[in-house]
Parts: sequence; structure tokens; C-alpha cells
Amino acid sequence: MTPYAHPETLVENDWLAAHLSDPKVRVAEVDYDPAANYDLGHLPGSVLFDWRKDINDPVARDVLSKESFQQLFQKGGIDPDTTVVLYGDFNNWFAAFAYWVFTYYGAKNLKLLNGGRKKWIAEDRPLTKDVPVYAAGKFTASKPDPKLRAYLDDVRKALPHVKAGKLNLVDVRGPKEFSGEITAPPEYPTEHAQRGGHIPGAKNIPWAQAVKEDGTFKSREELEALYGGKGVTAGTPVITYCRIGERSSHTWFVLKYLLGYPDVRNYDGSWTEWGNLVRTPIEKP
Repeated sequence: MTPYAHPETLVENDWLAAHLSDPKVRVAEVDYDPAANYDLGHLPGSVLFDWRKDINDPVARDVLSKESFQQLFQKGGIDPDTTVVLYGDFNNWFAAFAYWVFTYYGAKNLKLLNGGRKKWIAEDRPLTKDVPVYAAGKFTASKPDPKLRAYLDDVRKALPHVKAGKLNLVDVRGPKEFSGEITAPPEYPTEHAQRGGHIPGAKNIPWAQAVKEDGTFKSREELEALYGGKGVTAGTPVITYCRIGERSSHTWFVLKYLLGYPDVRNYDGSWTEWGNLVRTPIEKP
């Protein structure tokens, strides 16, 4: 099989098990609901990054600030040369979101644990309830990288390019969300948008099609066939979106790092923004 474009961005369970005590490696679990995950048992030595409290702004509908990100990493004992391994539940939905946000602010030594919590637990590997405390790290955040993020106006301006085939919009939600049959994902049935449907011209490639049953990523050949078969190729810029940006960051990771697409942005406003705005155009079969 052909290796991924950037294989260094993924680690397997065996590698991580051998590096759990490495002082230059910090493991972080990213959870939407820590009480149902981290608090019940986590990888030895791993810190908790609470998706809602730590990676999102506490007031504005936005990711955390550069300053808050720097404080988060320093609190986790992370230095500029520390390798940070991220993992979580839902096949790394929220871990991938964290990967995207941290990359946005200049983090370089990031890795995603292939298979996340699911595969680690399935292999009966060790868990602990002990919460580690590390000496403050010296990590310094950088200015945001605008090439990684799309905002509402970016998507609006992109619509003529999408129609002309010069830009791909990839909606990674499930088919029923894409069609507008349902207005919230099955995992969060009460978190509705005002309208169902999708952004005009978007191609529906559900995020889950990129992973195998055990939560690990499919081979490069399979991924190239999946996205290339829908006309999503490296030669055309891509904007990914879902409902709140977590599933689309998973696809963003696949396209950017596993397939090596040079121009991929994540629209984290996603359907909660687009589907709730007055007079924003939608498509609905």
C-alpha cells in the first residue's frame, strides 16, 4: 500500500504504548463529555482537553483565543519541542477538531492516535483515573493561519467558484442531514438548525466513510478512490463543513495530511451558522 502523504501525523497504539513515559511526549484526551469518558478512565499520563470549555471560547461562537491556547498547552506541561498525541471518542471527531485548532495557532509536533479511545479500549490496553499534574510548559502560540479556516463570507464568495467547478465544498454530514430529512445528527437529536438541506453545490461525502470498523483510517488508495470518485482532488481547493465543524475537521485532516491536498480549509461555522441565517441560500432535494 502507498504510504500516507504525511504519515508522521498518525501514531499507532504500539508506538504510543512504548512512549507513554517519554517526557518529550504529552498525550491529551479531547472529550465533548469528559464525565462519560476521561473521568471513567483514560490513557496513563494523559491530560484532559475539554472540547467545550478548553477549545471553544466561553462566550463567543468561536474557537479559543491565541492566548487561551498558549495557556492550555503550558498548563499541560507542553514545551515547543514536545510531541503532542491527541485522541478521543467518536472516532476522534473532537481530537481532529483540536488538531485543526492547534495547527491554526502554529502547533507543529502534533499527532493523532489512529483509532482513538475505541481501538485502545478494544485492545484492552491500560486505563487510569489518575489525573496527572505537570510543571508549566514553555509553549508559545503563533498568529492564526488564515489558510486553514473558512468563514461565512468566504463560503458566500466561494459559491460561484463551486458552481464553476473551481472549488469543492464537501459536506461531511450523513445523507439524511445533507438532504434535509433531519436537521440534527442522530448523536445529538435535540441540537437542531432552523432549516435542513445543504450549501448549494456541496458534495456529500460522510466523514465516516474515511474510517474502518475499528475507527482507524482507510488506506491511501481507498481514500483517494473515495474522494477522487466524487471529483474532490488535490488540484482543486476544498472547504469542508458539517454541523459545528468537528466532523469536518476529521475530513480536513484526511485530505490535508493523509492525502496531501495543498489547499483545504475547515468552515467551522458549518450548518449551525448557514442553516440558521435569514436568506442564506440552501439546496434541498
